[in-house]
Amino acid sequence: MERLRHFLTGLFRHQERPAPGSGDEAHLVDSTRLRELERRIGYRIRNSDLFVRALLHRSYLQRRHHAGSSNERMEFLGDSILNLIVGEYLYAHNPRAEEGDLTKMRSRLVNRKALAAYGRAIGLADFILTSPSASSGPGKGLDTITADTFEAIIAALYLDGGFEAARRFVQHRVLSAVKSGAVVTADENYKSMLLEYAQANGLGIPRYTIVREEGPDHDRTFTVEVTLPNGRRGRGSGKNKKEAEQAAASHVLDQLA
Repeated sequence: MERLRHFLTGLFRHQERPAPGSGDEAHLVDSTRLRELERRIGYRIRNSDLFVRALLHRSYLQRRHHAGSSNERMEFLGDSILNLIVGEYLYAHNPRAEEGDLTKMRSRLVNRKALAAYGRAIGLADFILTSPSASSGPGKGLDTITADTFEAIIAALYLDGGFEAARRFVQHRVLSAVKSGAVVTADENYKSMLLEYAQANGLGIPRYTIVREEGPDHDRTFTVEVTLPNGRRGRGSGKNKKEAEQAAASHVLDQLA
């Protein structure tokens, strides 16, 4: 594993050095926004060019006829690093899990849906350089762009601060999402589990209420509150009502654990 890290470090740090006349992307994001990005990712940026490139979606370059590089190469590197870090974490923290179970857990933590959730948690869309049509198109366009950019940010962290900087960021974001119920690693129906618990303890039926809806029609986020007859409450958010209800039920179950 150490040999792989050193190989990746040497290969990509060499190749990501700006070519003559092509590396002036830093002016596209002002220093105030970069400082805010630092705060949200919890990292002090040394090479701003790397992070600005990580934010550059190809649609922005096409629209502005800019000669720079998009974040696609960094997305590729970030995907590799993300899989390594998550795989290493799951291997260490699930000593009895079989290969198939570890693969399923990793898949749930690194798929597009999960990556978009990690990106939304830090408001990454506020910084992405993209064309208005690409980010506001129908379907899940913005989620896909956010997921790809999240991977590119991981690559920027790795190239700027090394493997440990990338590891700290990934583990913090992944663990936060799992604890909040935004991302789950197992085939668990938290609503059914909560209902079984409530009925077994004579608490009646949990009641779910939508307390907030945010975002445009094509990219809504729902927040749901679940209440038990004994007053116990929990909240959760998701891209649809079912996800939000599952996250809310998971929140209550965590309190009861």
